Amino acid sequence: MVRITLVQGDITAQEVDAVVNAANSSLLGGGGVDGAIHRRGGPEILAACQDLRRSHYGKGLPTGRAVATTAGRLPAEHVIHTVGPVWSREEDRSELLASCYRESLRVADELGARTVAFPAISTGIYGWPMDDGARIAVETVRGARTDVEEVRFVLYDEHAYEVFAEAIGSS
Repeated sequence: MVRITLVQGDITAQEVDAVVNAANSSLLGGGGVDGAIHRRGGPEILAACQDLRRSHYGKGLPTGRAVATTAGRLPAEHVIHTVGPVWSREEDRSELLASCYRESLRVADELGARTVAFPAISTGIYGWPMDDGARIAVETVRGARTDVEEVRFVLYDEHAYEVFAEAIGSS
């Protein structure tokens, strides 16, 4: 069973086998976690993402899918890019959000990664409510069949940390 740990801090500073990037479908960088990973990881990550766009993902990475690249200058071996859904009041997109976590763990298994750091996918600019995002993240990771030994949720602020701690305690 995977061990879940929480860290309040900077995901780009995590010494893990794989860091998960809450990417946009272009894979070419953006704001939030995505921008931070690209800035700190350096041009190697962007070059790898450009290669992916030219080869397999000409139209971009679909929501809920995941793909790996080098981690560049990050203290990790790999970056696993996943595209979270934008939250909607009209449409239940929970399965797409859960798929981000499952697919990222599947890619981690393919890479032989044993430690993986996740952000709170879709809870920033994509507007997913933090409590629901935390519940989906924790339940999905706990239910996943994976060889990953530790999933580290790296939360940017105290509020997110507290919400994830509550989700871990109640699920």
